[in-house]
Amino acid sequence: MIYLLLMSEFFKIGLFSFGGGYATIPFLYNIAEVYNWYSLDELSQMIAVASITPGPVGINVATYAGLKTSGIFGSIIATTFEMIPSLVLVILVSKILTKFHENFYVKTILETLKPISCALLVFVAVGLLKPHISDVKGLILLTVLLVLSWKSKKDPLFYMVISGIAGVLLNICI
Repeated sequence: MIYLLLMSEFFKIGLFSFGGGYATIPFLYNIAEVYNWYSLDELSQMIAVASITPGPVGINVATYAGLKTSGIFGSIIATTFEMIPSLVLVILVSKILTKFHENFYVKTILETLKPISCALLVFVAVGLLKPHISDVKGLILLTVLLVLSWKSKKDPLFYMVISGIAGVLLNICI
């Protein structure tokens, strides 16, 4: 039964998550709430690890979520069923889009999907931050890193490394 649920949920994620790997986060957030396969804290950790490992973030998170839920076979199912809709859609859309790429309605739909994806990401980011906001050290670290990222346009990997080091030091020293 768990394998059928994994197939169904990750097929839906692959089918409806427009905007890249981070667009899968609202769906993963929903899975955490509905099925309790992993906690929101574990989801935050999955996203962090998936962000720094090679490969697409959505696929990395699907692999990790499937592994956490149901072992190696679960990770294979989650990864495969998340990729199937994209593969089929890319093949179909590439055939159709070459014919209709200048169509007003096609352009309008694609432009409308961009802000919707952004809104979903903001909603999930706020949901993922809620448990950590009560931690004053984490809130201060988040604020400092946000200000630094706005002031100096360095690579996001730089800020992830700095936040990891700062988090470890804050937990050891304070």
